[in-house]
Amino acid sequence: MEDPASEIPRVIRLLTQSTPSTQRATIEKYFTPSASFTHPFCRTGSFEGSRWLIWCIYRWYKIMSPRIEITIDGIAYDEKNLTLYVNIHQDFRIWVIPFFNAPVSLVTVLRLVRYPSLPPQPSYSTPINPNETANNSLYRSTSSEKPLYFIQSQNDLYQVNEFFKFFSQFGVLSVLLLLWQFAATALCIAGAMIFWPISWVEQNVIGGNREKSIGDAVRG
Repeated sequence: MEDPASEIPRVIRLLTQSTPSTQRATIEKYFTPSASFTHPFCRTGSFEGSRWLIWCIYRWYKIMSPRIEITIDGIAYDEKNLTLYVNIHQDFRIWVIPFFNAPVSLVTVLRLVRYPSLPPQPSYSTPINPNETANNSLYRSTSSEKPLYFIQSQNDLYQVNEFFKFFSQFGVLSVLLLLWQFAATALCIAGAMIFWPISWVEQNVIGGNREKSIGDAVRG
Protein backbone atom coordinates (compact mmCIF):
# COMPACT_ATOMS: atom_id res chain seq x y z
CA MET A 1 0.00 0.00 0.00
CA GLU A 2 1.17 3.50 -0.75
CA ASP A 3 -1.54 5.23 1.31
CA PRO A 4 -2.66 2.81 4.07
CA ALA A 5 -5.56 4.90 5.41
CA SER A 6 -7.26 5.26 2.02
CA GLU A 7 -6.42 1.81 0.66
CA ILE A 8 -7.30 -0.37 3.66
CA PRO A 9 -11.10 -0.40 3.05
CA ARG A 10 -10.53 -1.99 -0.34
CA VAL A 11 -8.07 -4.49 1.13
CA ILE A 12 -10.56 -5.52 3.81
CA ARG A 13 -13.33 -6.05 1.27
CA LEU A 14 -11.03 -8.12 -0.93
CA LEU A 15 -10.17 -10.28 2.09
CA THR A 16 -13.79 -10.83 3.12
CA GLN A 17 -15.92 -10.57 -0.02
CA SER A 18 -13.84 -11.76 -2.98
CA THR A 19 -13.30 -15.06 -4.78
CA PRO A 20 -10.84 -17.60 -3.29
CA SER A 21 -8.08 -16.77 -5.77
CA THR A 22 -8.42 -13.02 -5.24
CA GLN A 23 -8.52 -13.50 -1.49
CA ARG A 24 -5.25 -15.44 -1.57
CA ALA A 25 -3.64 -12.94 -3.92
CA THR A 26 -4.65 -10.12 -1.55
CA ILE A 27 -3.02 -11.82 1.42
CA GLU A 28 0.18 -12.48 -0.51
CA LYS A 29 0.31 -8.92 -1.79
CA TYR A 30 -0.46 -6.96 1.37
CA PHE A 31 0.79 -9.18 4.23
CA THR A 32 4.44 -9.85 4.95
CA PRO A 33 5.57 -13.52 4.77
CA SER A 34 5.97 -13.53 8.57
CA ALA A 35 2.71 -11.71 9.35
CA SER A 36 0.69 -12.75 12.39
CA PHE A 37 -3.04 -12.92 13.03
CA THR A 38 -4.72 -12.73 16.44
CA HIS A 39 -8.42 -13.27 17.11
CA PRO A 40 -10.45 -14.48 20.13
CA PHE A 41 -10.84 -17.84 18.35
CA CYS A 42 -7.40 -18.34 16.81
CA ARG A 43 -3.79 -17.19 16.68
CA THR A 44 -0.95 -17.81 14.24
CA GLY A 45 2.17 -16.36 15.82
CA SER A 46 4.85 -14.82 13.62
CA PHE A 47 7.44 -16.84 11.74
CA GLU A 48 8.65 -17.19 8.18
CA GLY A 49 5.71 -18.59 6.26
CA SER A 50 3.04 -17.77 8.86
CA ARG A 51 1.18 -15.85 6.17
CA TRP A 52 -0.03 -19.21 4.83
CA LEU A 53 -1.89 -19.77 8.12
CA ILE A 54 -3.62 -16.41 7.67
CA TRP A 55 -4.79 -17.51 4.25
CA CYS A 56 -6.22 -20.72 5.77
CA ILE A 57 -8.09 -18.71 8.42
CA TYR A 58 -9.61 -16.33 5.89
CA ARG A 59 -10.50 -19.24 3.60
CA TRP A 60 -12.36 -21.05 6.40
CA TYR A 61 -14.01 -17.76 7.35
CA LYS A 62 -15.47 -17.49 3.83
CA ILE A 63 -16.42 -21.18 3.73
CA MET A 64 -18.44 -20.77 6.94
CA SER A 65 -20.01 -17.50 5.79
CA PRO A 66 -19.89 -17.15 1.98
CA ARG A 67 -21.84 -13.89 1.94
CA ILE A 68 -20.57 -11.42 4.51
CA GLU A 69 -22.00 -7.95 4.98
CA ILE A 70 -19.31 -5.67 6.33
CA THR A 71 -19.21 -1.92 6.96
CA ILE A 72 -16.19 0.16 7.88
CA ASP A 73 -17.30 2.81 10.36
CA GLY A 74 -14.00 4.62 10.88
CA ILE A 75 -10.26 4.54 10.32
CA ALA A 76 -7.48 6.08 12.38
CA TYR A 77 -3.87 5.98 11.22
CA ASP A 78 -1.01 6.47 13.65
CA GLU A 79 1.65 7.28 11.08
CA LYS A 80 4.41 7.65 13.64
CA ASN A 81 3.91 4.13 14.98
CA LEU A 82 2.75 2.64 11.67
CA THR A 83 -0.54 1.41 13.11
CA LEU A 84 -4.02 1.39 11.59
CA TYR A 85 -7.16 1.21 13.73
CA VAL A 86 -10.24 0.15 11.79
CA ASN A 87 -13.71 0.19 13.35
CA ILE A 88 -15.84 -2.47 11.66
CA HIS A 89 -19.25 -4.01 12.03
CA GLN A 90 -20.33 -7.11 10.17
CA ASP A 91 -23.21 -9.57 9.86
CA PHE A 92 -21.70 -13.02 10.19
CA ARG A 93 -23.95 -15.86 9.05
CA ILE A 94 -23.11 -19.56 9.09
CA TRP A 95 -24.83 -21.20 6.14
CA VAL A 96 -25.23 -24.63 7.82
CA ILE A 97 -27.12 -23.11 10.77
CA PRO A 98 -30.53 -21.76 9.66
CA PHE A 99 -31.39 -18.24 10.78
CA PHE A 100 -28.02 -17.76 12.52
CA ASN A 101 -26.83 -14.17 12.34
CA ALA A 102 -24.19 -12.51 14.50
CA PRO A 103 -24.17 -8.70 14.00
CA VAL A 104 -20.87 -7.88 15.68
CA SER A 105 -18.64 -4.83 16.00
CA LEU A 106 -14.87 -4.92 16.40
CA VAL A 107 -11.73 -2.86 16.12
CA THR A 108 -8.99 -4.30 13.95
CA VAL A 109 -5.47 -3.16 14.81
CA LEU A 110 -3.06 -3.48 11.89
CA ARG A 111 0.64 -2.96 12.51
CA LEU A 112 2.54 -2.08 9.37
CA VAL A 113 6.10 -2.20 8.12
CA ARG A 114 7.50 0.20 5.56
CA TYR A 115 9.80 -0.67 2.68
CA PRO A 116 11.47 1.86 0.39
CA SER A 117 10.49 -0.34 -2.56
CA LEU A 118 8.64 -3.55 -3.26
CA PRO A 119 10.19 -6.52 -1.39
CA PRO A 120 10.22 -9.99 -2.98
CA GLN A 121 6.62 -10.93 -3.66
CA PRO A 122 4.77 -13.38 -5.91
CA SER A 123 4.29 -11.99 -9.40
CA TYR A 124 0.81 -10.74 -10.23
CA SER A 125 1.49 -9.82 -13.83
CA THR A 126 -1.06 -12.50 -14.86
CA PRO A 127 -4.13 -13.46 -12.87
CA ILE A 128 -4.00 -16.54 -10.68
CA ASN A 129 -7.53 -17.27 -11.85
CA PRO A 130 -7.85 -16.94 -15.66
CA ASN A 131 -11.42 -15.73 -15.16
CA GLU A 132 -10.21 -12.63 -13.34
CA THR A 133 -9.91 -9.52 -15.47
CA ALA A 134 -6.43 -9.00 -16.84
CA ASN A 135 -6.37 -5.32 -15.91
CA ASN A 136 -7.18 -5.92 -12.24
CA SER A 137 -4.64 -3.77 -10.35
CA LEU A 138 -4.35 -6.45 -7.68
CA TYR A 139 -2.32 -8.59 -10.06
CA ARG A 140 -0.09 -5.94 -11.57
CA SER A 141 3.41 -5.44 -10.32
CA THR A 142 3.87 -2.22 -8.41
CA SER A 143 6.41 0.21 -9.80
CA SER A 144 6.55 3.30 -7.65
CA GLU A 145 9.20 5.38 -5.98
CA LYS A 146 6.96 5.91 -2.98
CA PRO A 147 7.56 3.75 0.13
CA LEU A 148 5.22 0.79 0.40
CA TYR A 149 3.45 -0.43 3.54
CA PHE A 150 2.70 -4.05 4.36
CA ILE A 151 0.69 -5.65 7.16
CA GLN A 152 2.94 -7.27 9.75
CA SER A 153 0.21 -8.17 12.23
CA GLN A 154 -3.58 -8.14 12.51
CA ASN A 155 -5.29 -8.13 15.90
CA ASP A 156 -9.10 -8.29 15.99
CA LEU A 157 -10.46 -6.80 19.24
CA TYR A 158 -14.00 -7.55 20.40
CA GLN A 159 -15.87 -6.34 23.44
CA VAL A 160 -16.97 -9.35 25.49
CA ASN A 161 -20.65 -8.78 24.66
CA GLU A 162 -19.80 -8.74 20.94
CA PHE A 163 -17.78 -11.94 21.31
CA PHE A 164 -20.73 -13.67 22.99
CA LYS A 165 -22.90 -13.03 19.94
CA PHE A 166 -21.04 -15.81 18.12
CA PHE A 167 -22.35 -18.32 20.70
CA SER A 168 -25.87 -17.08 21.35
CA GLN A 169 -28.42 -17.19 18.56
CA PHE A 170 -31.03 -14.99 20.26
CA GLY A 171 -28.70 -12.88 22.36
CA VAL A 172 -29.32 -14.70 25.66
CA LEU A 173 -25.66 -14.61 26.68
CA SER A 174 -25.43 -10.95 25.69
CA VAL A 175 -28.40 -10.10 27.94
CA LEU A 176 -26.86 -12.00 30.87
CA LEU A 177 -23.58 -10.18 30.32
CA LEU A 178 -25.41 -6.84 30.20
CA LEU A 179 -27.05 -7.58 33.55
CA TRP A 180 -23.67 -8.56 35.00
CA GLN A 181 -22.11 -5.32 33.75
CA PHE A 182 -24.83 -3.24 35.42
CA ALA A 183 -24.36 -5.27 38.62
CA ALA A 184 -20.61 -4.65 38.47
CA THR A 185 -21.29 -0.91 38.07
CA ALA A 186 -23.46 -1.03 41.20
CA LEU A 187 -20.58 -2.72 43.06
CA CYS A 188 -18.23 0.05 41.89
CA ILE A 189 -20.63 2.67 43.27
CA ALA A 190 -20.86 0.82 46.59
CA GLY A 191 -17.07 0.47 46.78
CA ALA A 192 -16.54 4.16 46.05
CA MET A 193 -18.99 5.14 48.80
CA ILE A 194 -17.79 2.66 51.44
CA PHE A 195 -14.07 3.19 50.93
CA TRP A 196 -14.16 6.99 50.49
CA PRO A 197 -11.58 7.46 53.34
CA ILE A 198 -8.94 5.93 51.07
CA SER A 199 -9.64 8.64 48.49
CA TRP A 200 -9.47 11.29 51.22
CA VAL A 201 -6.02 10.02 52.28
CA GLU A 202 -4.83 9.99 48.67
CA GLN A 203 -6.06 13.53 48.11
CA ASN A 204 -4.96 15.17 51.39
CA VAL A 205 -1.98 13.13 52.57
CA ILE A 206 -0.31 11.34 49.69
CA GLY A 207 -1.15 13.73 46.86
CA GLY A 208 -2.62 13.11 43.44
CA ASN A 209 -1.16 10.44 41.19
CA ARG A 210 0.72 8.93 44.15
CA GLU A 211 3.34 11.66 44.38
CA LYS A 212 4.31 10.16 47.76
CA SER A 213 4.06 6.58 48.94
CA ILE A 214 2.04 5.67 52.02
CA GLY A 215 5.32 5.05 53.85
CA ASP A 216 6.54 8.55 53.00
CA ALA A 217 3.24 10.00 54.25
CA VAL A 218 3.54 8.11 57.55
CA ARG A 219 7.13 9.26 58.03
CA GLY A 220 6.05 12.81 57.30
